[in-house]
Amino acid sequence: MRSGRYIGVMSGTSLDGVDVVLVAIDSHMVAQQASITWPIPLGIKQAVLDICQGQVLTLSTLGQLDSRLGQLFADAILALMHNEGIQAKDVVAIGCHGQTVWHEPLGETPHTMQIGDNNIIAARTGVTVVGDFRRRDIAVGGQGAPLVPAFHAALLSHPVERRVVLNVGGIANMTILTPGLPVRGYDTGPGNMLMDAWIWRNKGKPFDKDALWARKGQVVVPLLQQMQSDPYFGLPAPKSTGREYFNLGWLERHLSAFPVLPAEDIQATLLELTAGSVAEQVQLSGGCERLLVCGGGSRNPLLMARLAALLPGTEVGTTDSAGISGDDMEALAFAWLAARTIAGLPGNMPSVTGAREETILGAVYPANNRINQS
Repeated sequence: MRSGRYIGVMSGTSLDGVDVVLVAIDSHMVAQQASITWPIPLGIKQAVLDICQGQVLTLSTLGQLDSRLGQLFADAILALMHNEGIQAKDVVAIGCHGQTVWHEPLGETPHTMQIGDNNIIAARTGVTVVGDFRRRDIAVGGQGAPLVPAFHAALLSHPVERRVVLNVGGIANMTILTPGLPVRGYDTGPGNMLMDAWIWRNKGKPFDKDALWARKGQVVVPLLQQMQSDPYFGLPAPKSTGREYFNLGWLERHLSAFPVLPAEDIQATLLELTAGSVAEQVQLSGGCERLLVCGGGSRNPLLMARLAALLPGTEVGTTDSAGISGDDMEALAFAWLAARTIAGLPGNMPSVTGAREETILGAVYPANNRINQS
């Protein structure tokens, strides 16, 4: 890979902000140098939520949101560059995942859509952008997600210790790192998404900080069991999902059989759904000696405690303990994937996504009408 500085940009299903990282990468090292989280305006957040939950929209509305997100991502990148005193010439490329608004990898015409106009980012920053990572994997028969396991495997594999890396963003996904065996990974189901949506509806808060609200509630076992019966949890890997499936509408359909429940009990039950669905998949995968958690869920002390309780004998901690920021993991991964694309190296893992073959991921948007090359 071409040595130098890269920028990674991630706006995930949690919609809690745009994560931007500056990272130095060469063939032997990935070293984070700086990061910021840039706020997502409420109007943009609501527009994304509307699309993800199936609201009818015009092509004009979609195009405007694509442009607004491109401007937002560019603002966030430029803020980081300003903070660090770096110029376009100091950055090899930007890896921008884009905002997923629909993900449907199964069926007659598998497809996925991430928006946030990369042309705008390249024009405003003066840096080559790599984006649209998922669709190439789908083109060769894969799920298009998760893509971060390749990064997990490169940085967090251990020669003898069985590890699982768990990312708890809006959706939870895990990477199974067993010495001597192919890397596996898939989306386990909802991460923070349903908890965030429920507290937003009831309290007007974007998330349940330190699980203070969930701690006031009691798990409603019949509701939990009903939600656990959803067919997604029983699907074999490879599998991936998103907000178009697990959303408030999904929750409301399950709640219709339980007309009177304290709101805090529902929050507690949603947390248990996330913890339980993850723990079940870890056990079905053969278990692990260490569970390394990243994403917003790694900062939820009750969720971490429940994972530890449900996985006795497993050391549960954050990826920070292994030297990689749990808050910035996905943004770091897309900086790394951009470096692989620029170098002409594959970025997907067929053992994870189910693709027929390894492939170079993404589309390149050159700065100043040329691809940065050494």
